[in-house]
Amino acid sequence: MGEGREGSGHQAGVGIRADLARLLSGCCAAIACSLGPAAAQEPAAEPKAPLSAESAPTSDGKIPSFAELEAAGAVIGEVRIDNHNIFDLTDEKENGILYRAANAIHIQTRAWVVSRQLLFKPGERVSARLIEETERLMRSNRIFYEVSIVPVAYRDGVVDIEVTTRDTWTLEPGVSASRAGGVNKTGWSIQDTNAFGTGVLIGANRSTDADRSATTYRVSIPHAFDGWTAIDYSHSRLSDGQSNAMSIARPFYALDTRWAAGFSASADTRIDSLFSDGAKVAQFRHSEDSAEAFAGWSAGLVNHWTHRYSVGMSYLKDAYKDEPPLPAPRPPLQIPPDQTLVSPFFRYELVQDDYDKVKNRDLIERPEYFAMGTQSKVQLGRALTGLGSTQNLWLYSASASDGFRLPSNRVLLGSASVSGQTGYAPLDRNLASGSIRFYGHADDRTLRFASLSGDILNDPSASSQLTLGGDTGLRGYPRGYQSGDRRLLLNVEERVYTDWYPFRLFRVGGAVFYDRGRAWGGPGESPSSARWLSDVGLGLRILSARSSFGNVLHIDFAFPLNRDPGIKSFQFLVQTKVSL
Repeated sequence: MGEGREGSGHQAGVGIRADLARLLSGCCAAIACSLGPAAAQEPAAEPKAPLSAESAPTSDGKIPSFAELEAAGAVIGEVRIDNHNIFDLTDEKENGILYRAANAIHIQTRAWVVSRQLLFKPGERVSARLIEETERLMRSNRIFYEVSIVPVAYRDGVVDIEVTTRDTWTLEPGVSASRAGGVNKTGWSIQDTNAFGTGVLIGANRSTDADRSATTYRVSIPHAFDGWTAIDYSHSRLSDGQSNAMSIARPFYALDTRWAAGFSASADTRIDSLFSDGAKVAQFRHSEDSAEAFAGWSAGLVNHWTHRYSVGMSYLKDAYKDEPPLPAPRPPLQIPPDQTLVSPFFRYELVQDDYDKVKNRDLIERPEYFAMGTQSKVQLGRALTGLGSTQNLWLYSASASDGFRLPSNRVLLGSASVSGQTGYAPLDRNLASGSIRFYGHADDRTLRFASLSGDILNDPSASSQLTLGGDTGLRGYPRGYQSGDRRLLLNVEERVYTDWYPFRLFRVGGAVFYDRGRAWGGPGESPSSARWLSDVGLGLRILSARSSFGNVLHIDFAFPLNRDPGIKSFQFLVQTKVSL
């Protein structure tokens, strides 16, 4: 389906098998090179020995907290890794045949994979902040269901630390189906985010939606070489083109990281579409090649603030053309001009060390971390014809976010961003976005959520659109129902988090919601954009709690309040998202 340009089904099958063979051979080589030394030293899994008598807790049974140990100038002694399988078979609720089978099939995370993610090591002085940051970073790694870092023995100024983790189910074979904005999406996948317990992701998936079908192969090594270098490669065969991307980078992985460097490149060709009243009105081919190299440095965390400075070079080439027999853009819509931008750039980042650990906001009964401090990033580059650019242009981007703690267990999170290019009027373009999110807990099981977001687009070629519909937050309407160069959307929800834990696998919640929004303005404005649209609805939320994919299944019924005659009286949506 949708593969006419790729040749016959037999040829496509042969191509997929050949791509998969190349991918697997490349994966094996990459894993061997990047993980070989650590993997070679990894011993076979053995039962954990009890702490020796001299390492046992003090006679009164009390061990100081990390804050007290830091104040006392304690030094880290032994760091012990204690990784557990997915289910706790000592718990009678997790001792059935299903749980035993899952544990038997699953390959536990290797101890060295855990060790590489620690920000502290033996011989260093205890830092409560570093230990808290380590837990936060490890919990963001979805191969772990639980993370606990505790002192287990303290003697003569030396403290032994135990890092306890519990794995998630990381093998994802299966099929998927979703529906949003009146459009169905189906697919299959086979992926392991912790292949052989090494933390490496290897996967293949296929998806089909209203725009295209795609088969994607991917390998990602998040902790290669020094443990903080990430390698990622993906290849996609599309019904309307193809996509390749690779990157190798050592990022600013922690607040006190002193340097970072990386390189990335991608090549993509596809059919882009323009919409009006939910229907495609124009299509054209878009080829995009990009690359970036950067190096950065920082003085680390100083008085709860981190300043980071980076320099680099970026390359971007966009080419557009008609794709008969597809409908080409008609005035005032038009195909954008081809463009090449080669630009040295400078980037500055500011991060405040201020995070809240909470539960029952965007997930159900899972720890979540919210950045409550100021975070900002500014990048400025200069595209030069002497380097191969089609025009001398300034390239800029900036973003900022902050959090505000309000009385009665309420918080407000704000963010804003702008990006664009300027210096030659026919090529000037920019996009500005902003959002405010409000979370207010009435109690531990209910939450009132509100989000207000807006976007402003300036593109003289009229080749870009801001769309609004069932796939972009206005749940009672078709996909891309309104379009323009301005967009505003309000979402209000009353969320319920239950303690129902079926099969010890899923967490269940629900929501009632109200949406109101509009997209309007510019040459791409749709006829339906003349008025504001609203809907109400209700839905079920199911969190896959014990898997690394950790998606939240949304099953919603949404009812448009001021629908046109051609709009259905309700929309049925089934989607997976990363949050409620």
